[in-house]
Amino acid sequence: MTTSPAPERPARAGFDPRRAHHWIAFGLGSGLAPRAPGTFGTLAAIPLYLLFAGLSWPFYVGVLVLATGIGIWACGRTARELGLHDPSAIVWDEFVGFWLTMAVAPAGWGWILVGFLLFRLFDIWKPWPVRLADRHVEGGLGIMLDDLIAGAMAALVLLGAAWLL
Repeated sequence: MTTSPAPERPARAGFDPRRAHHWIAFGLGSGLAPRAPGTFGTLAAIPLYLLFAGLSWPFYVGVLVLATGIGIWACGRTARELGLHDPSAIVWDEFVGFWLTMAVAPAGWGWILVGFLLFRLFDIWKPWPVRLADRHVEGGLGIMLDDLIAGAMAALVLLGAAWLL
């Protein structure tokens, strides 16, 4: 008689609402979506982006640096506790990657939509060097880095589109 391995438990099953780092890593709960948690995480990042959008450039960069540092810690710790490399339910990296994309965006809902679509495209497609970071950088840094690179690539395309228009 052979036994098959136990099915992998979804990462969202490991969410512990008593742990602050879980709330951060799971994108304030948006990563608990049963389908497309990265897309829901990016959507959840928009209201916070709207709060930051009016900040001066140095303060906006400060928010990005702080959010990245917090993300490395929270996402790394949560992934270790779950015993997973980069669970899809951990979406704080989508928050910060989207905010990086929007750092160069002109004001307006149309640009938010373009930034959202471009970031999701690069995050899902994972062209080089996004894929390289995703495969070879471990822990919280690895979880954050591929989305930061995707966000930077999306920002460059968004900047080019804004310049052309």
